[in-house]
Amino acid sequence: MRKNFGMQPWTFPQTVFIIGSYDENGKPDAMNAAWCGMGNDDEIVMCISANHKTTKNILQTKAFTVSFATVDTLVASDFVGVVSGNDDPDKMEKSGLHEFKAENVNAPCFEEYPMTMECTLRAYDEENCYMYGKIVNVSVDESVLTDGKPDPAKLQPIAFDQVNSKYLVVKDVVGNAFADGFALQK
Repeated sequence: MRKNFGMQPWTFPQTVFIIGSYDENGKPDAMNAAWCGMGNDDEIVMCISANHKTTKNILQTKAFTVSFATVDTLVASDFVGVVSGNDDPDKMEKSGLHEFKAENVNAPCFEEYPMTMECTLRAYDEENCYMYGKIVNVSVDESVLTDGKPDPAKLQPIAFDQVNSKYLVVKDVVGNAFADGFALQK
């Protein structure tokens, strides 16, 4: 037996992304966003409304960063999602995050997030709130690498369970992509 819930925006788990931007004065801001995903090999797509401080910053600077929230950054990551830079000018100081400028774009990285994508703005559709960014670089702290590649077990990214308003940790390997399915080909 199945239960129908009608239309719900339920895709889970959703990666929790932290979007970093500078305002016109170079002041950093960050927001928590889970409605994001890949568009093409070099493109990230986000659904963020025009009233966010982050959106305004990105439209002005044409650059942003996208970091993966982790178990270690859960509290700060949630904080930058529940507090708006439009309402609290001390938001970033309260978050405890430490900013440094990205190497390839005019946007902040944060020391606490070990994996960050540096992006330039491709387009923003204000009517549908879709923002498209070109990924120009991915920087990863060596502490979360294994054999020279990002290791989810070390990174411990968190995911958003929208159905239950919870954060989940992503880390266990349960199969081999582009391999295990071949067992059915026999």
